[in-house]
Amino acid sequence: MKLVVLLSDLIMPLVIVYILAFGYSRKIDVYEAFIEGAKEGFATVLDILPTLIGLMMAIGILRGSGALELLVKLFEPLAEATGFPKEAVPITFMRLISSSASTGILLDIFKNYGPDSFVGRFVSVMMSCTETVFYTMSVYFMSIKITKTRYTLAGALVANFAGVISALIICYKIWG
Repeated sequence: MKLVVLLSDLIMPLVIVYILAFGYSRKIDVYEAFIEGAKEGFATVLDILPTLIGLMMAIGILRGSGALELLVKLFEPLAEATGFPKEAVPITFMRLISSSASTGILLDIFKNYGPDSFVGRFVSVMMSCTETVFYTMSVYFMSIKITKTRYTLAGALVANFAGVISALIICYKIWG
């Protein structure tokens, strides 16, 4: 166990030293390359900032208006009929939009039910099996100026749904 802790403490410093040594061995001005990359990253952030602000506003409106609670109420009968934990319905929808908002809901679930409860374990596995589809699509597509998404959204939603169902099946098999 001490070896694992030591490796985890050393991995990042070793990676940084490796990158610096590799760059210097190839006669690359590592500092200049870093600065150039930082400039490009900053320019990308400025390009996608309107999208990020729009997503944050949409999340605030969704939560503040009560639309999320209404959506949860609509899906509660289906959740109860299928054995889906009704406490996990809000995080299932929010996960599609925002990782930070869904993490906030996750922490609320941990506080109210505990991380070792079935619903706590389920939402933990579900967070690992799903993606923030709308956030990811908007940020990546905006940064490289893609306007025709074709089947990306449908495919991502199907994959996300499969991740949620898989997480539920896995949790029922392991923790029943």
